[in-house]
Amino acid sequence: MSSAPSNLLQQVRHALIQAGFHLVGDEANDGRPGLEVAKVPAGVLVKWTTSDAFTSLAKDQRGTSGDGMQAVVQAAVSGLLVQLGHTVSPIGGGALLVQTDQ
Repeated sequence: MSSAPSNLLQQVRHALIQAGFHLVGDEANDGRPGLEVAKVPAGVLVKWTTSDAFTSLAKDQRGTSGDGMQAVVQAAVSGLLVQLGHTVSPIGGGALLVQTDQ
């Protein structure tokens, strides 16, 4: 049973990389925006992170925020993973939960 979430993690990471998304992780955080992908008990958590430069730029623009871009990225990731047959649910903080189907 414990191999299912690991396999799901690998599937999600592979799908996102193949689609052209930049993945960020603990080992190589270069400050670039990208998707954090992590194993959690219920499946896999996917969350978009912005760069400090993007956050500053969004704050300087009247009537805009990073929330709009986050929604676009979240919709693209969710659509891709659902199309590949995964169960995806939005959760707080702009993250997505890719659930383990058992």
